Amino acid sequence: QVQLVESGGGLVQAGGSLTLSCATSGIIFGINAMGWYRQAPGKQREWVARIISGGSTGYADSVKGRFTISRDNAKNTVYLQMNSLKPDDTAVYYCNARKATYDYWGQGTQVTVSS
Repeated sequence: QVQLVESGGGLVQAGGSLTLSCATSGIIFGINAMGWYRQAPGKQREWVARIISGGSTGYADSVKGRFTISRDNAKNTVYLQMNSLKPDDTAVYYCNARKATYDYWGQGTQVTVSS
């Protein structure tokens, strides 16, 4: 079992930066990828970024060049550095941990970008 606790959300002006954190605990062994998703009001959940066990990263086209996913294994934490934020980045952001047979999710953290 994996527990994910997110933090770092808040209110930021357009063009600003924000870093989200996802602290993992439990049975970490077996996680082959971690990622970030978001869900804006009235919209379905959208994939944002992921980092696989080997360290490779991938990003949605909407955030490429602006967001960076990273991890600190010593702290069992995954980060999402968000730069050049736009109002349409406003959403609840969810941390995801993927094992071969199951996905684990954090509680979500609200990011609001003002115009």
